[in-house]
Amino acid sequence: MNTPPAPLKVTVVGAGFYGSTLAQRIAEGNYATEVVLTDVIEGKPQGLALDLMQSRPVAGFSTRVTGTNGYAEAAGSAVAVITAGLPRKPGMSRMDLLEVNARIVREVTRQLLDVAPDAVLIVVTNPLDEMTALAAEVSGLPRNRVMGQAGILDTARFRHFLAEAAGVDPSQVKAITLGSHGDTMVPVPSLAWVGGVRLADALSAEEIAAAVTRTRDGGAEIVGLLKTGSAYFAPAAAAEAMVRAVATGGRGAGEPLPVSAWLDGQYGISGVYLGVPAQLGPGGVEEIVELPLADDELTALRAAAEAVRTKQAEARALLS
Repeated sequence: MNTPPAPLKVTVVGAGFYGSTLAQRIAEGNYATEVVLTDVIEGKPQGLALDLMQSRPVAGFSTRVTGTNGYAEAAGSAVAVITAGLPRKPGMSRMDLLEVNARIVREVTRQLLDVAPDAVLIVVTNPLDEMTALAAEVSGLPRNRVMGQAGILDTARFRHFLAEAAGVDPSQVKAITLGSHGDTMVPVPSLAWVGGVRLADALSAEEIAAAVTRTRDGGAEIVGLLKTGSAYFAPAAAAEAMVRAVATGGRGAGEPLPVSAWLDGQYGISGVYLGVPAQLGPGGVEEIVELPLADDELTALRAAAEAVRTKQAEARALLS
């Protein structure tokens, strides 16, 4: 007789486009027993949950989806994803959101930990690295149990633009993006491959530089096109990859994922949240992987750390 899987609950805070799409992706992944979707807008998470539940016979998943305006239903969650916060508008930087979203993330983190003290927290609210540091400070959790989603999304954008330039499917592109989720993002061309060929041999320096620039500006480009709101399909796919890795004990055969994680000496950087490749599992960030970066890439990563450190200190100051 097969032993049924242990109950596994995932909570998503925020029922906007990002949160609701993420809830759908997790539910359809069919590895969670229940997805709790919570939002302050009365009726919205309940309506979305009912809609998702009615899709189960067609989509073929058994995960239950619960909508609520509170946090009691989140009790016992193994993973909680914070998507709540104001999105960017055209002309706004991620840092323009710092003060208003800091208040939201602070309150959400406190309420989550009241009912789910053993959860691994994944933060996606912008400005990402700063909100991740803030959530860690508020929660008092071990740093490995709090992480931010950015690197998977930025890497996906980088791979997309490289694939478009090379005229190949994205599955043929191997690449990674580190650093902050913003101006000090650090795409890593030295470790990128296209169809088994080193990136430098597959594309011109100009094409690579254009892909790097467009990756850094990827979110702003979408915000500008949408006029209202920001990207959510690719970000939700990226966050789901993290949830899956944590919930199921790792994704693939020890495959590391680029996430905003707490550094304690890796890459010569300490005391800051920054985008680096990490092995994820039930404990959160279980190992940070150190890649053989080119000298200029390592310098850029350390510069990103110092830029982010200043902003994370500003976020912590908002706690007082």
